[in-house]
Amino acid sequence: MDVESPAQLGSALRARRKQLRLTQLDLAELSGVSVRFVRDLERGKPTVQLALVMTITRTLGGRLGVSLPEREQ
Repeated sequence: MDVESPAQLGSALRARRKQLRLTQLDLAELSGVSVRFVRDLERGKPTVQLALVMTITRTLGGRLGVSLPEREQ
């Protein structure tokens, strides 16, 4: 899945959480983050901590990747 905004990322993670039948509290506890962080992330807050986003993504069975163009010469 290509994600182009914090809102899209939050929406995708929320959908996965619901698919796994987890509450925000469940996900927070499993990931070792606060419920507020989960809420902010799912709402698309652009200033969330990347390391914690990666932790939540792993908890949900996913991974983050980056696609960059090849270096131009």
